[in-house]
Amino acid sequence: MPRKPSSPTPLKSQRHEAPEPGTTVQDASGQSLPTKPRRSRASTTKTSAHAVDTVDTSYLQTLMGYNARRAALSIIELFLERLAPYGLKPVDFSVMSTIGHNPGVTSRQLCATLNLLPPNLVGLIQSLESRGLIERKPHPHDGRAVGLHATPKGQALMQQAEQTAADLEAEKTAKLTPAQRKTLLALLQKIYL
Repeated sequence: MPRKPSSPTPLKSQRHEAPEPGTTVQDASGQSLPTKPRRSRASTTKTSAHAVDTVDTSYLQTLMGYNARRAALSIIELFLERLAPYGLKPVDFSVMSTIGHNPGVTSRQLCATLNLLPPNLVGLIQSLESRGLIERKPHPHDGRAVGLHATPKGQALMQQAEQTAADLEAEKTAKLTPAQRKTLLALLQKIYL
């Protein structure tokens, strides 16, 4: 079978440069193809950037989620800092507080009450138990269930941690009257309870 003669590879100086915009080029079959026309620089309108002196969040401030999140963030940062000495994160604190105020509560009840997924709670319970903060005891009415109880060490820790949390809440809500604070809590609870 005869070989097609190969065209030599063009040297750098022989290589074709990109066609001039607005002209035509030929494809392999010899057909003429138009190239894109060059845009005139004069026709390109540049818009100047605007400087913002004051950021407008008035729309965001009408959203419940935005305001709830901003309020939570202002508290949670200090909460994490002040509860670090106790080795408690917000979810640990919530679980320990619920167990402390409800001796014998089951894992299922904790998940339902605190909106936790069971697989997430398992590791948390094991961690709190390994720290000696809680213990499992047989449930008095359901042989398949286990009740969770705060140990004396856990009770002492939570007494201090809850006081720290209460002090923090009082500090962060100091701009509110006691009646406003009570109303705010009631309104927030209407959303998620």
